[in-house]
Amino acid sequence: MVDFLIAGLGNPGEEYENTPHNLGFMVIDRLAESHAIRVVRKENFSRVGLGAIPTLRGEKQVALAKPQTYMNLSGPSVKGLLERYELKPDRLILVYDELDLPWGSLKIKPKGSAAGHKGAKSVIAALGSSEFVRVRIGIHPGISVDGESFVLRPFKKSQKQEVDDAVTRGAEAVESIIAEGVEKSMTVFNRRAPGLNEEEE
Repeated sequence: MVDFLIAGLGNPGEEYENTPHNLGFMVIDRLAESHAIRVVRKENFSRVGLGAIPTLRGEKQVALAKPQTYMNLSGPSVKGLLERYELKPDRLILVYDELDLPWGSLKIKPKGSAAGHKGAKSVIAALGSSEFVRVRIGIHPGISVDGESFVLRPFKKSQKQEVDDAVTRGAEAVESIIAEGVEKSMTVFNRRAPGLNEEEE
């Protein structure tokens, strides 16, 4: 029995490993490392690992997944995994980068639109539902950029610590959602960052 599917969005291939668009994959890798889960199974066009994340009231069984179909086509893979583990959308935690949020920020969103994110849009379309939790990691650098090229541009060496901190916060947010629930986790992690504008809910 799997209690939660945690899917990080990204692009397969070495050329994309160290780019903003792969922060979802990085969070999955961090969770896998922290909880001794090997993400090596090939299921529904994804790399998947099964294991447990501890909570105050015992353990929750999780499936960690990295869809290998490229970011903008992630939906069918995520849908197939939910079906495989007999989970409803409200048991999905989707982790991805968000250009609409400033660099260094993180926002947990319990449901709602894709807000222009093509990976989230693909998942919503495939599921026919937007009733799933998202952990969105802000990547906007604070200057005008071409979004399509920026998200695939490798991080600079000088950003290594900041990237590591963002991945750590993403993993901690997922663990909090599993252990404490969405609402309580939102009060802890959805702190307003400088320049963060109000968005749609």
